[in-house]
Amino acid sequence: MKTKSDPTETFGTKTRRLIWKSIPFIAVTLIIGLIMLPLGKKISTKKIALAEKQSKEKTATKALTNVITMELIPAMIRERISLPGVAKPWISLKVVSEITGKVITKKITEGRRVNIGDILAVIDKNDYQNSYDSALASHEMALSTEKRLKKLVKKDFVTQSQLDDAVARVKTSRAALENAKLNLSRCTIRSPMRGIADRVYIENGKFLNSGDPVVQILQIDKLKIEVGIPESDVAAVRKLKSFDMTIDALDGKPYTGEYHYLYKTTSSMARLYNLEIKVDNRDGGILPGMFARVKIIKSQDPQGLAVPMYSLVTLNKEVGVYVENEGIVRFRPVNTGFLDGWKTQISEGLEPGEKIVVVGHRIIEDGEQVNVVKTIRDMKEISQ
Repeated sequence: MKTKSDPTETFGTKTRRLIWKSIPFIAVTLIIGLIMLPLGKKISTKKIALAEKQSKEKTATKALTNVITMELIPAMIRERISLPGVAKPWISLKVVSEITGKVITKKITEGRRVNIGDILAVIDKNDYQNSYDSALASHEMALSTEKRLKKLVKKDFVTQSQLDDAVARVKTSRAALENAKLNLSRCTIRSPMRGIADRVYIENGKFLNSGDPVVQILQIDKLKIEVGIPESDVAAVRKLKSFDMTIDALDGKPYTGEYHYLYKTTSSMARLYNLEIKVDNRDGGILPGMFARVKIIKSQDPQGLAVPMYSLVTLNKEVGVYVENEGIVRFRPVNTGFLDGWKTQISEGLEPGEKIVVVGHRIIEDGEQVNVVKTIRDMKEISQ
């Protein structure tokens, strides 16, 4: 039979038992604490590093994009085209022989300047002189016969028909005399115009037939610059009065010409209408056949706004530019017109004095804050 224990002993026993039971829990807690403490420090260090990294990325995100802007200033803008042309003589005339005969005197050489009426060559005139003398004698005889018959017809010594025959012979002989006189005059070949003898086709002793060339004369104190105008540009060219051009062979020397004539038919399958431009060439610098570069102004705007062609961007299928105001850029749709070199006319969408982004516009977005490093008025200032 179990005896009833002492209350004091029972309390002590319970205490010892409680302590012994707590020892495993305390040991486990200490072990967990020893493990978790270094791990917590490691996690804390990673959190700090991650926070620093995020802070740096946030700072980098906030860095402003550097851009260059251009202030829009109204100025003259022109739509120009450049077309090739060829210089041609104002007049090119090939003088030919009008009769048959041998050249006995050549009075012209290449490059010589001639005036109207200057003798170019003389053809042997002996045969033509004889023909003239014979025709003259026949005509004088016919005149004498006519005069005599007019007196006789009044006395009824001859009939009226005989007199009529005499009158007819006078007319026939007069025509023969005029032809003989004309052929005799043609033995001396004269210049029909003033100019320069470009080519001479004769020599002394050469026999010429009617129609054989004698000399080619050019008038080049003024020239025609002939340019092929595309069908699409004909309407614009008709409105112009003067044209600027350069001559390639003369190191690009500039000239100004006047509208002369626009052909009414095309000269080739390319459907080009030849335009003749009159150019003063009194110094003789331009020679026929030289190539010219003709600048044609199709249209112009004296107070137009233009932007660099490459400053245009496309956003949401709209073409426009970025306009900067107080460091903020906004996309602005625009309507474009003609091209003037590297510039594009803006017909609608921009106002004078506004500033558009011309450098950096490919890496910015609508509404973004930017850093304007330079504002220019002309694209030439970018490199300055």
